[in-house]
Amino acid sequence: MGNKVNPIGLRIGINKDWSSRWYVEPRDYAKTLHEDLHIRKRIGELPETKGADVAEIEIIRHPQRITVVIHTARPGVLIGIKGANIERIGLEIQKIASKKVQIKIKEIKKVETNAQIVAQGIARQLEGRGSFRKALKMSISNAIKGGAQGCKIRVSGRLGGADMSRTEELKEGRIPLHTLRADIDYGFAESQTTFGKIGVKVWIYQGMVYSADKNEDAGMLARKARREPAGASADSRTDGRGERREGGDRRPRRPAAPRSDAPRTDDRARS
Repeated sequence: MGNKVNPIGLRIGINKDWSSRWYVEPRDYAKTLHEDLHIRKRIGELPETKGADVAEIEIIRHPQRITVVIHTARPGVLIGIKGANIERIGLEIQKIASKKVQIKIKEIKKVETNAQIVAQGIARQLEGRGSFRKALKMSISNAIKGGAQGCKIRVSGRLGGADMSRTEELKEGRIPLHTLRADIDYGFAESQTTFGKIGVKVWIYQGMVYSADKNEDAGMLARKARREPAGASADSRTDGRGERREGGDRRPRRPAAPRSDAPRTDDRARS
């Protein structure tokens, strides 16, 4: 399962969080979801965000406003001179949104270990007719130097202008996709070349997450320990059916039936 699905979606509630955080009535759910999709699509199409390396867009809805958090590697390009770009972005989003929009910019500190930024960088190199093998090797090397414990990149399409499309993959380190507590970032980008589209997928493993920030019931067996009555000792515990089990005997002991040839109590009393 870990090899088939998006690693981020598989780990939501464990060490990842939703990109959209809000609650609405069921009758308004579809409308609100489409509004989020329209906002993300519009931000990606704006000329102010083309060279800003936007990795993620979070949307948090409050009763009176909508907060849009844009994660970018180049906040200066996104903000513009005296905030001109960010104002234009806000005006464009306000045309779509149903409430007042508040935009926040969050800078990505470690660009080389962000899977989405790495995928976008490889896609740009492929559009510039660069060697895909060189692009993959350089990206993996930078990710490992930046502190990642593993990196895997897969490109698919007419690589190098070949007549037949194929898939090439390069990997270094560990990518434990089946371990849910593993912090694995995933990114996808498309390169539009003269001979067709080339897809780029990037997985970056940054270690295990053991912190208490994750949900307590995520990935754990929700079973409480049975409470013992006050004063009960370990020797007085039973198997739940009224009898204590002994080692090797898996059946509860039953009281022995009285023998037919045994003398009765009243007969002994008379004698």
